[in-house]
Amino acid sequence: MERVVEDFILYLHETKNTSKNTEVSYERDLKKLIRYLQEQNLTGFSEVTCTDLQGYLNKIKSENLAASTISRNIASIRALYHYLIKTGIVSEDPTEALHTPKIEKKLPEILSVEEVDRLLKQPDIRTPKGIRDNAMMELLYATGMRVSELIHLKTTDINLQMGYVVCHDSDKERIIPIGNVSRNAILQYMEHSRGFFTKDTKESALFTNCSGKSMSRQGFWKVLKGYAADAGIHRDITPHTLRHSFAAHMLQNGADVKSVQEMLGHADVSSTQIYLGLNVSKMRDVYMKAHPKYYSESYFHHG
Repeated sequence: MERVVEDFILYLHETKNTSKNTEVSYERDLKKLIRYLQEQNLTGFSEVTCTDLQGYLNKIKSENLAASTISRNIASIRALYHYLIKTGIVSEDPTEALHTPKIEKKLPEILSVEEVDRLLKQPDIRTPKGIRDNAMMELLYATGMRVSELIHLKTTDINLQMGYVVCHDSDKERIIPIGNVSRNAILQYMEHSRGFFTKDTKESALFTNCSGKSMSRQGFWKVLKGYAADAGIHRDITPHTLRHSFAAHMLQNGADVKSVQEMLGHADVSSTQIYLGLNVSKMRDVYMKAHPKYYSESYFHHG
């Protein structure tokens, strides 16, 4: 059964263009399923019935896992059986009658415009480190890219003349516009700061740590949390906080969901629509007063 799962994960990668995170999660879920089935003396997927699978789901439900984790397990099992039917390994799909628990989507933590403004003012742009940190945070908030995408950017992924950045996610890539504020911050970094860290080496990463090597996710998180504390923001800050805030602020200012979905790189529009549920009162008025530099760049204007 382990070999079948390995072949299935390879199939997902090669034909479905799935992300690495999805593949890792599915493989982990399915290996846990196999252990359970083997405990029930089942040695092949063709022997497994709907009752067996429901027993497994009842077991993981009793472990007090989040509804989203249980749903992902069901999705993993269903996807596996679609593959098993397609390849002729099994003739019937026992997952058709499985019950999926209802999920309440948790709204992500976002910062107000005023909090983002305070956060972005924290780096000391008189120092190389401050110039670098300012460029990273301005770029994150300007584009809504994932931190994993930010730290994997190469110098060749930024086009300052045309004002856009190319983001790479697994085998996919997307182009996101950047506004003048972010563009100027990156220009300052390239001209006055990056060489301080890279020491004229052949390093291709756009953002590096103090040793001149590619910045890590943990390294960036430490930087972000430090500035959040300096700005008096005591809520739960994660590496994705600026991404969530970008999405919410864009939608609150009238950007259409489809455009924001493309900029965020969401495969499913329902992932983007969650931000519509964030009712930030009078966000438009607050944004125009507190953050005119973004608004004036027609950043949120989709005519």
